[in-house]
Amino acid sequence: MKTGRVTVSDRASAGIYEDRSGPEIEIVLREVLGADLVFVSEIVPDEMDLIASALKRFADEQECDLIITTGGTGISLRDVTPEATRSVLEKELPGFGEMMRTLSFAKVKTAILSRAIAGIRGRSLVVNLPGKPTAVRECLEILAPAIREGVAHLRGEDPHVIVEK
Repeated sequence: MKTGRVTVSDRASAGIYEDRSGPEIEIVLREVLGADLVFVSEIVPDEMDLIASALKRFADEQECDLIITTGGTGISLRDVTPEATRSVLEKELPGFGEMMRTLSFAKVKTAILSRAIAGIRGRSLVVNLPGKPTAVRECLEILAPAIREGVAHLRGEDPHVIVEK
């Protein structure tokens, strides 16, 4: 499965801050989906046009099955990942964000401030995640079955023959 990961962070894109969430995406996805994943990655600042361009490039040119973003889903003025994502989606999948917020709220009461969304562009499943590595792990573990089945549908495969990990 070809997977794109986009870290959205002004500081990480400027080299001021080490990207820890992007690498965590790879670690967790390999654990929950299997080791045969191929990753392409990019770090962009919190700019709508740069985020949208990265998502389009990964979906349209790189033909990624799955695209995961991390960061920019909060309520700060510079947090624009959901808006950038929504601008490139063909169909939105509200259950992803709803489930992340619901299950994360049990552990972190501020999880309701997350505006993460998900959807599809072409044959790519696009999912926004929070920017903290611990939240990346928690959310991907929650979403893994839906990600697995969603990718199968987009590939035209029978999702009922997918073996659960």
